[in-house]
Amino acid sequence: MVKELCLDGSKNTAGNWEDDYDRCILPFVKDKQPCYILYRLDRSGNSGYEWLLVSWSPDDSPIREKMLYASTKATLKKSFGSGQIKEELFGSTKDDVSLQGYWQHKQNEQAPAPLSASEQELADLKKTEGHSDIGVDTKHQSLTGVSLPMSPNARQRLRAFRDCSLDYVQLSIDLQEEMVNAENVRNASTVSAMVQEVPQDHARFHLFRFRHTYEGDYLESPVFIYSMPGYTCSIRERMLYSSCKARVLESIEKEFGIPVIKKLEVSEVGELTEEFLFEEIHPCRNLHRPAFAKPRGPPNRGPRRIIRSQHQV
Repeated sequence: MVKELCLDGSKNTAGNWEDDYDRCILPFVKDKQPCYILYRLDRSGNSGYEWLLVSWSPDDSPIREKMLYASTKATLKKSFGSGQIKEELFGSTKDDVSLQGYWQHKQNEQAPAPLSASEQELADLKKTEGHSDIGVDTKHQSLTGVSLPMSPNARQRLRAFRDCSLDYVQLSIDLQEEMVNAENVRNASTVSAMVQEVPQDHARFHLFRFRHTYEGDYLESPVFIYSMPGYTCSIRERMLYSSCKARVLESIEKEFGIPVIKKLEVSEVGELTEEFLFEEIHPCRNLHRPAFAKPRGPPNRGPRRIIRSQHQV
């Protein structure tokens, strides 16, 4: 079956790009159906008008559709002209790709996130960790959804991954500065090469482009992996990585527009193999469902015997 990019529709502008934004874009945003939307801005440069590329991939769409669109994005940009696409926006809900969502994306991209209650709680933990009394009966409130700032290097590498210039990005958390950094590792394009870069004594976040073929289709599937090597890490490191995981993943998907196909967590490097990633992304479906078998009763013990006592004889 031949797959190709087709024009689904177009709309003419009536005012400026902001006035026309929701009217032109939202009608093409449909449930369970990913799509690309190219929207012309009013700004122009040496190569003509600047364009916005909207990648729509709803959460309820089939995984196969998500992977096909994720692996075709680079081809679309090359065919259209990468120099004309000045901005990109990824969304999984209609609010993400609306005009309000666009401005929220711009705000998140240019300014650090405000200090939340969870971040304040983390700062308080840092102040008191030096004299904390930890025992068997000690109870701590878990931290959830902590958002740490990303270093310029981490942001640059994630943008390079989004633009298909990198296939592997490894993120770490600076426990002193409380910042997400990008580790200086090789650009691994295979699973075996990536495994060699995974540390066995520290936690890490990994973003890997898994290239493979499934049912005749060549796919490039972004996979997010959280590696935590058991109890070789300190309590604070384990807690901080676990608390930041959701926000880091949210930033990767929404701020940088990288559609993560699968999210994994491993404790041992040996778990990461091509077969493991393939089976996680494409789980086997059991097509044979045996009929319910009625439990068998106890075996026949023969005719009942009569036992007489001695006084009856």
